[in-house]
This record gives sequence, structure tokens and C-alpha cells, in this order.
Amino acid sequence: MGASQRRLDEHPRIDPRPIDAQITVTELVDRTFLAYNAARLREACQLFAWRMLEDDVTIGMSLTGALTPAGLGMAAIIPLIEHGFVDWIVSTGANLYHDVHFGIGLSMHVGSPFTDDVELRQQGIVRIYDILFYYSVLLETDAFFRQVITSPEFQKPMGTAEFHYRVGAYVRERERVLGLERRSVLAAAHEHGVPIYTSSPGDSSIGMNVAAVALLDNKLAFDVSRDVNETAAIVLAAKVAGGRSGVLMIGGGSPKNFVLQTEPQIQEVLGLSEKGHDYYLQITDARPDTGGLSGATPGEAVSWGKVDPAALPDTVVCYLDSTVGLPILTAYAIANHAPRQPKRLYDRRDQMLEALAQRYRENAPK
Repeated sequence: MGASQRRLDEHPRIDPRPIDAQITVTELVDRTFLAYNAARLREACQLFAWRMLEDDVTIGMSLTGALTPAGLGMAAIIPLIEHGFVDWIVSTGANLYHDVHFGIGLSMHVGSPFTDDVELRQQGIVRIYDILFYYSVLLETDAFFRQVITSPEFQKPMGTAEFHYRVGAYVRERERVLGLERRSVLAAAHEHGVPIYTSSPGDSSIGMNVAAVALLDNKLAFDVSRDVNETAAIVLAAKVAGGRSGVLMIGGGSPKNFVLQTEPQIQEVLGLSEKGHDYYLQITDARPDTGGLSGATPGEAVSWGKVDPAALPDTVVCYLDSTVGLPILTAYAIANHAPRQPKRLYDRRDQMLEALAQRYRENAPK
């Protein structure tokens, strides 16, 4: 037997059992996702459930694209939070704004992308591809945010994690009054101490409402420098404690870069010794050769110090629609790993930030 034949024999044969009515999500992924991007999704599911969810791994998640309007906040993101499978999040503001619709009792509806938008406008209906909802949903959500952010506790500058944590308390109370359960990501993150950051806080209807009340001398302002340092402090704290850092990126864009730039902030800017994230898992439909894959590939991320070179075997990129990949990944993880104890990183933000600052003061150029 030649060397090439021996190498081939090391790989499993493609010989799946027929799909039947009794097949589970785990069996579907492990037995039938054998090639192309299905195989990458299988690798992602196994990496996440079997490696990244070990107790000493701190997992940061980025969210891009209209996921919460499609119900994925309730279907996937909240279960990940409740099972302790996500420790901190960076999201677009739009995802968090649309998340609040559900938490305050408003509805969104299944529609069609092949609809007359002029007619929809005349009927007061807004469309996000094949999701439909009344324009009044926006107005009621805007009114909710303006009422919240003009309250006394918001009359100061704050990082977006504190902002979202405080808003989450109001959304959770609205859920309670309305008799709703498990509707809002912000409310779930508040309950489980998961800090949520927005890398571009002005780029959503939340930021627009904050800007509007600023014209009336409201004192709320977003401290983006604190966000940069807090997220870096989370990663550094995990490593200093002898643990590891993993990133789960749904889509690309600014949230993906914000999760990944924690390591260049630690190494390049603050000058602290570090090696990069230990696990890298992304679901995206973007490509690097067009400039659309923000943060580019795991290999390129190594050149920036974002990913530990030794961790390249523990990196997976699925070129796949997030609305397909995220539910399957979530179901696979819940089926194959017991819930983890929540790390409640929100409660330790000040402590971790001070530890980062102390290390920088000790190592800063004189």
C-alpha cells in the first residue's frame, strides 16, 4: 500500500445512513454534513460544543445582520445566554433596537420579499426583506427608549454595556407586567450578567433617540473608550486567570472587528504580552477577495495578533447564511453540552478594567 493510500485511509469514508423520521440534530450534523459548507458547519458545531464550551473558555459573540427581527433572539441567542454558552456580546444597535419590540409586547410578522413596497408604505407597513411590521412599532419603541433614557439614572456618560444592562432591566419589567417570558435578549443578558456592547452606538434607532434627547440637554453620552478598554479587559482577565478566549462571530462588520480587536488593543496599543484568541468560529456569507469579509480570514487575523498562531487548527469559517447556521449550531450545542455556570462578567467590569489599567501603568513608556 502506497503512502498516498495510507493517508487517504486515515479519513472517514463518505457513507451516510439515509435520513429518516427519527434522526436528531446531532445525527443530522455528524452523519450527513460531510462536504462543502455543510462540513464546515459540522466542524463549527463540534468545535463549539466539544472545545469552546469547556469551563475555562470565555466566549465573546458578535452579532451582525437583522437577526432579532427574524426571531433568532428568542430562538437561539437567549438559549445560548441561559445555558451559559455566551459570556459577552458585541452587537449592532439595530439588533438590540428590534429586540426590544418583542420585549415590550409588539409584534413582527412573516411576509414575502416579493411585495409592493409602495403599497406597504400606504398601509403603514415596514419591510425587512420578508419580515413585516407596522410603522407604529417603530414609534412605540422610540417612545419607550425616550422615556427610559430621560430617567435620572441615565443622566451621565456611560459605556454601552452599562447602558444596555440598565435598559434590559426596564425591558424585563415590561415583560413581567405584560405576562411575557424570554422575549428580549437585553432582558436575558441583564438577568444573567452578560455585558452587551455596541461598536457603533450612533448607528441605530437607539443612537438616534439618544441624539434626539441630547437636543433637550439630556446628559446621556456613550463612552466608547470605556467600551474598547472593557472588552480588552475581559479577554486579558480570562488569559491571566489561566483560561482561554474564544470568539463566536455571526456575520462580520464592525461587531466582528470589535470582538477581535481586543487582542491588538492588549498587545499593540497597550504593549502587554499576549498571543491572541484561542478559538475562532465565524458564520458569514462575505468573501475576503472583495473587501467585504471584515476582519478577513483566521490566517490574516494571526498576522494582526488577533488569533494565536497555535490556535489555527481551532478556527472554522462557515460561508453560510447566519439564519441557517445559528439555529443549527445552537441546537447542536444544547444537545451535546451541559449548561455552564454563568460567568456574570458584567458584575466584574470595574475590577477587570482596573487590572488592565494597572498593568498598562506598569508597562507604559516613560
